[in-house]
Amino acid sequence: MITASPSSRLSPPSRDWRELWRESITDARELLAAVGLTHRADLLPADDAGFPLRVPRGFVSRMRQGDPTDPLLLQVLPRAAEHETRPGYTVDAVGDMASRAGHGVLHKYDGRALLIASGSCAVNCRYCFRRHFPYAEEIAAAAQWREALAHVRADTSIREIILSGGDPLSLATHKLEELTRGLAELPHVVRLRIHTRLPVVLPERVDEAFTAWLAALPLQKVVVLHANHANEFDDGVDAACARLRAAGASLLNQAVLLRGVNDDVNALTALAERAFAAGVLPYYLHQLDKVQGAAHYEVDDDRALWLMEALRARLPGYLVPRLVRELQGDPAKRPITDFAR
Repeated sequence: MITASPSSRLSPPSRDWRELWRESITDARELLAAVGLTHRADLLPADDAGFPLRVPRGFVSRMRQGDPTDPLLLQVLPRAAEHETRPGYTVDAVGDMASRAGHGVLHKYDGRALLIASGSCAVNCRYCFRRHFPYAEEIAAAAQWREALAHVRADTSIREIILSGGDPLSLATHKLEELTRGLAELPHVVRLRIHTRLPVVLPERVDEAFTAWLAALPLQKVVVLHANHANEFDDGVDAACARLRAAGASLLNQAVLLRGVNDDVNALTALAERAFAAGVLPYYLHQLDKVQGAAHYEVDDDRALWLMEALRARLPGYLVPRLVRELQGDPAKRPITDFAR
């Protein structure tokens, strides 16, 4: 097998990420045609279930042709099940709105503040726990981050800033530089954590300007990627991860346990090993956030616990993610065990 040399992995991508973003597929029938499933329009709902389709073509190219059960396709294809109403499934599954602490600022946990940096994503995952979030009203990057920075400045217990969204890397690098200039004035902030799916679904985003910004940050840097299946990794993703590490970032992966996608010990084992081969350490395996429209992805806790036991038997401890659930009002993610469910 031919792999890219270390020097080529650090080279900037050949195409501009913004151009590739504009070329994303936004029509469900076009997506089906791209994966050889034109005849399966029966899979689609009558509309987009209030959550539009968006998926980069590079991500689509990793899907198996002619397979309606492909684990990447199932994450992004609208389905009729999204219209089902289930008890316990709400539009604000994790209590984001109750934790607002300023414009675009969520403050749930001690020592950390989360900024809703953007409402845009390069891919719209159908299980997204913020698929109903009012992004138009809650963007921290508005007005040069002033209100968000004011909250952080006033609370000296905050040591870590978490950029989330949407996807913070959907912002132009100069917008991220605006935030950095503000953070440089705050000696109590020592760490920047970025939660992003773009290096996985649109690895070209990790370009020369972005890595130069990241490398120059006078903060500890953690990039938490989001991949749910080993097939999401390819040479382009490996190269983006190499560039992130060269810029001084520690890389972690968080996944969501999804029925039909990765609720299988072989799939989860392959994900952990493939992520680590790309220099990414498994971090969290989330039980599904109960957001309206995503109930068809749910895996019950008994199955999840069995999968974790099987993973521990197969993998070294450092490759086994922590199985957790986020619940409104909890002081941290809640580990799921036989004694705490």
